[in-house]
Amino acid sequence: MAPRAALERLAAGNRRYVADTPQARDFSAGRAARAAAQHPFAAVLACADSRVAPELLFDEGPGDLFVVRVAGNFVNADGLGSLEFGAAVLGTRAILVLGHTSCGAVDATVKVLREGNNDLPGDIATLVNAMKPGIEPALRDPGPDLATRALEANVRHAMRRLEGSPILAKLIGEGRLAVAGGIYELATGQVRML
Repeated sequence: MAPRAALERLAAGNRRYVADTPQARDFSAGRAARAAAQHPFAAVLACADSRVAPELLFDEGPGDLFVVRVAGNFVNADGLGSLEFGAAVLGTRAILVLGHTSCGAVDATVKVLREGNNDLPGDIATLVNAMKPGIEPALRDPGPDLATRALEANVRHAMRRLEGSPILAKLIGEGRLAVAGGIYELATGQVRML
């Protein structure tokens, strides 16, 4: 599958999800084959938010997507290594960085950047600190909708981090991988590609 075809398959699945016309599936079919190997066509870096379920919102079944989730859908070393594994070893053809509306991790980071106070408990402060470089430019940009600008800036920052990986950059250069970004609209179910 070509990278563009992988992204189109995700978009088509999301259109089915939005229209509430999912493909009929027998989840037990193929179980034995999936136990022997996996062949996901795409990877998704998504937020850990319980309202964001990539397999559902792209109308895909078990074994179709390689999903990495962390609150705020940012790239850290563990997530990068996982996505490199998905592309280099498993053969995913696309990586979609998926932000979403009403993201608490993005909102917390915006608040910390505006107020300069990061006294969040435990490792939540570490998570917010990791997200700051991606979101900070949104505070400097003019415009009325800071929440949307912050979401988009965070996704684009993660995309740049992925594209900067030597392993992923090589696959992109060879035409074997695409990196894209999108925002999942919780209220409508639609993924808006960036």
